[in-house]
Amino acid sequence: MSHTVITGAVLYDPKVSVIWDTIARFFDSQGVPMDVVFYTNYALQSKALAEGHLDIAWNSPLAWLESQRLTNNGCRAIAMRDTDRDRCTHFVVRKDGPKSLAELKGATIALGAQDSPQATLIPLGHLLKNGLEPGRDVSVKRFDLLVGKHGDHIGGELEAFRCLQKGEAQASAMLDLNWQTWTGDGTFSPEEFRILETTPNFDHCVFTVRDDFPREIETKWLKALFAMSYDNPDHREMMDLEGLKKWEPGRTSGFGPLDHAVRSLGFFEGDFR
Repeated sequence: MSHTVITGAVLYDPKVSVIWDTIARFFDSQGVPMDVVFYTNYALQSKALAEGHLDIAWNSPLAWLESQRLTNNGCRAIAMRDTDRDRCTHFVVRKDGPKSLAELKGATIALGAQDSPQATLIPLGHLLKNGLEPGRDVSVKRFDLLVGKHGDHIGGELEAFRCLQKGEAQASAMLDLNWQTWTGDGTFSPEEFRILETTPNFDHCVFTVRDDFPREIETKWLKALFAMSYDNPDHREMMDLEGLKKWEPGRTSGFGPLDHAVRSLGFFEGDFR
């Protein structure tokens, strides 16, 4: 295979370069040469994919929707992590806090960055579906850390919880995996906080290609990707950093909640501030 596949990834943390060095070395060993271009934000990466400067983009769920928007639905989702499937967001409150979503009326909810699917957009969409309009029925306190990276860094999400912890909000939103991690590592105690409500399941990151990406190259690229194994110590280090045990085929069935949210909020039209 002579074609070098140009893959884009957003550098939201220094570990990203370590992750992709490992992946690129393995792909080279499999006869599937790959070069990686790092971006500081997903908007630039989505534009590069749409304009043909990239073959493949490692996209956040919001970047997947943006890529579809820029190409008139001309993209395919070809692979994702096992941990990207069937995620959800929890609304977290104190043990003695509201007992139902309806009781949040008049309350303050702490959210992550403006463009975080799991910590801002999907929870706001869920509130709207349940008759609570942000800014009217509930107040929103947002933590816009590293806007452009779509909440990958979780900084805003954690700051939103700290806001709840300090009593400056009555609820915060967090990804289910972060609830598991933070209650497990002592960041906070499940004896003091509880899950009030959970959103419907959604999917997260996905490898994205344009429809004109050659199928024969895609097949070879995916064969190398799916050959990576958590049983291989070299791969395991990378997979632990990237948060997966196995690469899975891509799918688009899990983007409905985010699509509803961005449409309801007018996100791509610039109505959401």
